[in-house]
Amino acid sequence: MRSLLGYAVLAIVVFFALKLVFGLLGFALSLLMNLLWLAAIGFVVYLVIKLISPATAARIHEAIAGKRPPEE
Repeated sequence: MRSLLGYAVLAIVVFFALKLVFGLLGFALSLLMNLLWLAAIGFVVYLVIKLISPATAARIHEAIAGKRPPEE
């Protein structure tokens, strides 16, 4: 009876540990997907700016790449 109770407690602890791990994994995955979505939106905005105003797109590219300090 004592070993059965030990296995039951172990199963409950493992259940909650797995629930916690998969919950954190789901949170990390959703955070990553949101980051990728925002990066895709930023890329599309950059492409639109590049089509409309190539000089502005070049300044944005230089500011992100760090080739020169942005003008103040």
